Amino acid sequence: PRRPLSGMMLHQDGSSHQWVAGKWWDMIVTMDDATSEIYSAFFVDEEGTMSTLEALSEVIEVKGLFCALYADRAGHYWYTPEAGGKVDRDNPTQVGRALIQLGIELIPAYSPEARGRSERMFGTLQKRLPQELRLAGITTMIEANRFLRETFLPDHNRRFAITPEEPGSAFVPFAGSLDDILCIQEVRTVGNDNTVRY
Repeated sequence: PRRPLSGMMLHQDGSSHQWVAGKWWDMIVTMDDATSEIYSAFFVDEEGTMSTLEALSEVIEVKGLFCALYADRAGHYWYTPEAGGKVDRDNPTQVGRALIQLGIELIPAYSPEARGRSERMFGTLQKRLPQELRLAGITTMIEANRFLRETFLPDHNRRFAITPEEPGSAFVPFAGSLDDILCIQEVRTVGNDNTVRY
């Protein structure tokens, strides 16, 4: 099968793992479906809305807007009224609302097989990265994120990213303020006493 352009669809997922001896962190990874290149990866204490928005910001600031984001049905991506059921597309989360404002389609993964690319990538990372962090003497999240950004990811992408069969890119530049979109937005009513309840 032919591989689409880079920037057509990105995968985003988190993996909880003992990346450093005795410390369980979540790693948030955003990668391109066409090339398997990792555009954003970092460690956080817990995956959620803010880490997802941070990852989206990292990608868009460097690469531009992309067409679609493929993600699991975690609560920060989707409201799912019934456990294991269909997502509620009419009731977006903060992440869903931000993607709508950016014109990026959010696609839910409904089976483990559908998330195969992310699962394989995390398998590779879980085998290689803890050893490299240990050999580098890294014990803190700040050091680990620096190592990931400056050393590990450039080498990983050089070794594992592939060239798409289609030349060009589907990324388009973004003009505007990402901070005004990739944030928490809430609608509130000003009371008669000029106060707002939150």
